[in-house]
Amino acid sequence: MHWSDAVNSSLPCIVKIETPTGHGTGFLCFSNPKKSMVAIATAGHVIRHADKWMEPIRIYTHDGSKTLLLKANERHITMGNMSDSALILFSKAQDLFEQTPPLPLLDQEYVLRVGTQVGWIGFPTLEPDTPCFFSGMISARKDTAYLIDGVAINGVSGGPVLHVDEEEETRVVGTVSAYRMNKTTGDTLPGLLIAQDLSLFHDVLTHIKAVEKTDNNMPS
Repeated sequence: MHWSDAVNSSLPCIVKIETPTGHGTGFLCFSNPKKSMVAIATAGHVIRHADKWMEPIRIYTHDGSKTLLLKANERHITMGNMSDSALILFSKAQDLFEQTPPLPLLDQEYVLRVGTQVGWIGFPTLEPDTPCFFSGMISARKDTAYLIDGVAINGVSGGPVLHVDEEEETRVVGTVSAYRMNKTTGDTLPGLLIAQDLSLFHDVLTHIKAVEKTDNNMPS
């Protein structure tokens, strides 16, 4: 599979997340069969201020054709305590993701090797209404994050980092968290992208699926 195929298949799940103080990127990572509940994954710093001050969050589809305003009482946000990760849960999703399956996450126990090529998608401030694709190589694994030889521009934070496996399946391996610039000489030189792992998303989604399974097995 070429990267163009992976991007085209992923785009319907990509969203722009706008708050009163800025914007970032997110992606659909969970939906129940009736689309009555969905989860959008993003970086914690994208929505932390809006969550703390109960400000509205607006979600746009990748092409801007559909939008949804979520007030504080219309969503539930789970924020990572030790990671720059956040999950937005809400129920008013039918208009945004009618026939769109969520992006699959890489298994929690699987770690990509150094030298693996990955790509990521987001809405850079240079082109805030255009989803842009970037790519690079994994340089190292550090704690709960990947260090990647690639760039991250403001606005791309929260976007999915993608890997295409040998079976040509596209899976999310992390979320764009930050860009660490090299300023050792006084100039701003190319640095490293930091991609947060999927621990928070796996933990929360496992809990949601267990609760739904229990509820479905309850006698009516």
